[in-house]
Amino acid sequence: MFGRKDKTLQEEATEAAHPYREGAKNRPTPKRKDQEAARKRPLVGAPATGNKKADRKAERMRRREESMKMREAMRTGDEKHLPARDKGPVRRFVRDAVDSRFNIGEILLPLMLGVLLLTLVAQQWATLVFLSMYLIVFLAIGDAVLLWFRTKKQIIEKFGPDTPLRGLGLYLTTRAFQLRRTRLPAPMVQRGGKPRA
Repeated sequence: MFGRKDKTLQEEATEAAHPYREGAKNRPTPKRKDQEAARKRPLVGAPATGNKKADRKAERMRRREESMKMREAMRTGDEKHLPARDKGPVRRFVRDAVDSRFNIGEILLPLMLGVLLLTLVAQQWATLVFLSMYLIVFLAIGDAVLLWFRTKKQIIEKFGPDTPLRGLGLYLTTRAFQLRRTRLPAPMVQRGGKPRA
């Protein structure tokens, strides 16, 4: 009727045999929120169990465990769990080179505190104290520079001329200006000793 053709018996039989034809929808349109939820992907990898609360707790525990291992490594010098900035035989050699001698930079912080107290108590000596403080700062910087040149030469002799030296000078200087007791990783050689192999 009105130009519509009736289906043939063969088409009806085909539809009955294969109700879900390729290209046919044969299902309701999914809601937008369902489609968006299906497309969502985690930024850093799939969750371990699918339970967000349990995954967060497991991640916290893993981080805490790593942090404890790292803290212990900073105290014992265990290379395996040290942070990336302290890993490697070259960095260990630099640490040992600094720790095996007395550095003028070590006394700088306590000396500055003493100078501050002295200027509060005896103001007539303030100018002389400040000038002597500047002298000690320049001596500490000179000491650190000399230590770097000597250590750099030893690194090249020990590890070869193609050893990357970038960042080692700053690493050595910051360690040389810290009090021995506050250095991390903790010193593994005594004063007067030799850097470990």
